[in-house]
Amino acid sequence: MPTDPAGDVTLTHISGVELPLDDWLTTFHLAVVVLDPFEYESAWLLDTAGRILDVFSEADVRVGFVVTSTPADAKAFVGPWADELFVLCDPDKAFVKSLQLEQLPAFVHIGIDGTLLGSAEGWDPLEWRAVADNLARIMSWKAPDIPAAGDPKPYAGAPAV
Repeated sequence: MPTDPAGDVTLTHISGVELPLDDWLTTFHLAVVVLDPFEYESAWLLDTAGRILDVFSEADVRVGFVVTSTPADAKAFVGPWADELFVLCDPDKAFVKSLQLEQLPAFVHIGIDGTLLGSAEGWDPLEWRAVADNLARIMSWKAPDIPAAGDPKPYAGAPAV
């Protein structure tokens, strides 16, 4: 069962800047899709996840991907999404372990105080919709349609660690 992450877990921005989670949360909530670039299950959801996150890109929340790889591998994996969204790297999966995630991909919403406010593991559109709806409510925003035409069928995901 996912839990509040440790604030001292270090995440590396795709540019190479390393900061503890607490420092990434100083101004905004964090809504990320956690992906493992070495698992098909994450690759299948990359564009769907990007579409969902893009809806919130103008809201008062930092949105993007946490990729369980080095910055170079993350940039290769997310491709053009690196120009559109925030990309953090978790090569040793410390963030994933801290959250106690069991399946990837995962959609995670963390409040500015470091509290886990929502999570969905694997690709269950109804669970992802619940996370997005709660995020939209908190941000006074409109949630995206989940699922939308072209989204994959539901699947369990791959083991997170």
